[in-house]
Amino acid sequence: MTVEQFIQALLDEARKEGIQSAEIYLSSGDSFRAMCVQGQIANYTVHSTRGLSLRGLYQGKMGYAATEAFDEEAVRQLVQAVKESAELTEDDDVQEIYAGDPEYPQIDNYQPALDQVEEQEKLALIQAVEKKALEMDPRITALNYNMISTSSGETRIVNRIGDTKGLDLCYRDNMAVCYVSATAKEGERVSTGSGLKVTRNFKELVPEEIAKEVVGEALFMLHAAPVASGTYRAVIDAKCMPDLLGVFSGVFSAENAQKGMSLLAGKEGQTIASGVVTLMDDPLLPGGLESRPFDDEGVATYTKAVIENGVLKTLLHNLKTARKAGTKSTGNAARLGYAGAVDISPSNFYLKPGDRSKDELLADMKDGLVITEVSGLHAGANPISGDFSLIAQGYTVKDGKKDAPVEQITVAGNFFELLKNIRAVGSDLCFPGSGMGSPSVDVGEIAVAGK
Repeated sequence: MTVEQFIQALLDEARKEGIQSAEIYLSSGDSFRAMCVQGQIANYTVHSTRGLSLRGLYQGKMGYAATEAFDEEAVRQLVQAVKESAELTEDDDVQEIYAGDPEYPQIDNYQPALDQVEEQEKLALIQAVEKKALEMDPRITALNYNMISTSSGETRIVNRIGDTKGLDLCYRDNMAVCYVSATAKEGERVSTGSGLKVTRNFKELVPEEIAKEVVGEALFMLHAAPVASGTYRAVIDAKCMPDLLGVFSGVFSAENAQKGMSLLAGKEGQTIASGVVTLMDDPLLPGGLESRPFDDEGVATYTKAVIENGVLKTLLHNLKTARKAGTKSTGNAARLGYAGAVDISPSNFYLKPGDRSKDELLADMKDGLVITEVSGLHAGANPISGDFSLIAQGYTVKDGKKDAPVEQITVAGNFFELLKNIRAVGSDLCFPGSGMGSPSVDVGEIAVAGK
């Protein structure tokens, strides 16, 4: 049975079994991953996946089922599973299968040339990265992580509303990821440096550039030390702020707000951040890692300011939360894989850049800290209250210039207060490996626990 035959058979069987409206969500993809350890290739894997979920309204309730099989038996099992799921659900919220929008934006996130790169060329890349990194400085003793991966996928949504044919939407995406971590040693001192590059153009993965970045960071951090505990003027680096934004992104979910799990519930139209803060959700961002023409319910996506000049303009909605709030979906329905239930997630989510360079931010700060990395995000951050206490590293700034490396410190504060205290947003917008992005940000003062 072909995929098209399976889809048609599934919709026909659903109608016959009394499922008023049905939606098929199809996801397929290919992936490649390998590592290089001491010149040898390790953890080499090539994987293909294809899965499908059926979602349907039965007796007014939404049921779910999923499969990786595409045969007649799977058709019957899926439909019966959806009916059983609907009968067992305790969710009384009104849900719907989406009829569609008049038009959808065009997104070009699939680059055929990337899928044509030979596996040997990918393996040669990470071998070259290791070789160049080890040659750059005798203090570089090893690459403790040196990985290349590529992935290519397709998402398709087909549905039927009552007895009327509904949507048939599809988009493709692919990307390459290179992550490298180097270890430096000088006497008894040991440090690491890491670099992550995500692209759809394989030619942008240049071994010498990747090696130079990780080696430079590892060597710089060799003589890092904690600063004294206290309150410091601080800039959070463009490669670090997205981590903080990501761990607290759930506060902008309308579902969390409606469940009492977000302090932003009911605050649309209120000032919740500094006037220099504009937070964008942009699924149409050219080249964005989370760009997409429609969300996982088939709603057309669009660019929106979640916070504009400090004012909360909207929370992020799917169809169910929008109905409850008396508004329209913002096109942020998301699934965690084809078998996942519909949730809410941002797309390309970033602080809109300002017009000042990072050097200008440091010059204005004069003396303080730049935080370049935080860890312990899940254990040290409360996504509801906004409180955080995170292990951090970075460097001191003296007279507006980069000074000495810093490690083994803890930074503490509150995300909502941090948004209000932002003094300036830099121009160096960065998306370090995900759809979360930010420029460097002058956050005013931050509490530091050190020596």
